[in-house]
Amino acid sequence: MAAVEPRVALLSPGEAAEAAKSAGVSEQMAPLSVFRVLLRHPAVAQELASTLTMLLFRGNKLDARRRELIIMRIAWRTGSVYEWTQHWRVARGLDIPEADLLATRDWQGAPNLSEADKAVLQATDDTLDNGMISDASWEACRRHLPTEAEQIELVVAIGNWTMFSQLLKSLRIPLEDGVKAWPPDGEGPRP
Repeated sequence: MAAVEPRVALLSPGEAAEAAKSAGVSEQMAPLSVFRVLLRHPAVAQELASTLTMLLFRGNKLDARRRELIIMRIAWRTGSVYEWTQHWRVARGLDIPEADLLATRDWQGAPNLSEADKAVLQATDDTLDNGMISDASWEACRRHLPTEAEQIELVVAIGNWTMFSQLLKSLRIPLEDGVKAWPPDGEGPRP
């Protein structure tokens, strides 16, 4: 894959670290290419970092496996190589099997995905296709996500990572140096 020039120049790692410190953004996020761009608008970077921190680490209610399957589906459907590559690594770090991640590409008949997995993936597809979760998909999700907090977070997670896909692609955020675009089987997200 040919390198594409980002639309907004990345801050240097040192500049990003300093900007992150001033903006109250985690030092773990500062070296990521996406934050090396976002930190050019510190208030936006801080708000997005706060949302990511909640959805990924603190106060989240949605099961991490389902969240990562949702993100992988969004990345696949939207062709977001950065999102797919980064969350492949996140998901594998959570011990989500490769076969389950690969199944997000064509999940409907995947025998290795649970009914709960398929419910949230259908909700994701509904949102990508129609801008909202259908009544039938909502009812299926409610069977597997019994609390209102989980249901709300499902909608927020789908919206958040769809927005990140758009942001990553529109700003042409490159992968970090030394990170190779996944997948190992040679079949990448559709452009």
